[in-house]
Amino acid sequence: MPEAIIEADPKLPIIRIARDFAATPERLLRAHTDPELFARWVGPDAMSTRIEHWDARTGGSWRYVSVRDETEYRFYGCFHEVRPDRIVQTFTFEGDPDGVALETLWFEELDGRTRLRTQSLVDSFEGRDAFLRSGMEVGVNEGYTKLERMLADGTA
Repeated sequence: MPEAIIEADPKLPIIRIARDFAATPERLLRAHTDPELFARWVGPDAMSTRIEHWDARTGGSWRYVSVRDETEYRFYGCFHEVRPDRIVQTFTFEGDPDGVALETLWFEELDGRTRLRTQSLVDSFEGRDAFLRSGMEVGVNEGYTKLERMLADGTA
């Protein structure tokens, strides 16, 4: 599974993503909960990310800014639940504060590898389709490629 599989549910406003990584679930969870690691891999190559707030525990919250060509894109959310096999969180783009996604990430061990599955439930089919048209596929795949390199070279 070299690139993420991104699918839109035909009956619900849900986006599902799956990708395998050559790492344990513990290392993949750490890459999603350690703010320094997360900022290094999230998003497309042309953007950098600055963490403004990060409290990756059940009931915690997060806020970060992604920057491209001096344009800032702010995102925030809450960690509903953080446990070894999954994260449940909200996700909001500050440019669309009414658009709150409920995301669940599952870390499944596969004989020395980990399958990361995510599900994002948004408010409407229009919101889901706007996510899909936003170029998210590039950001997801470039971000996961950076994460795979970090896992391979031991920096994550």
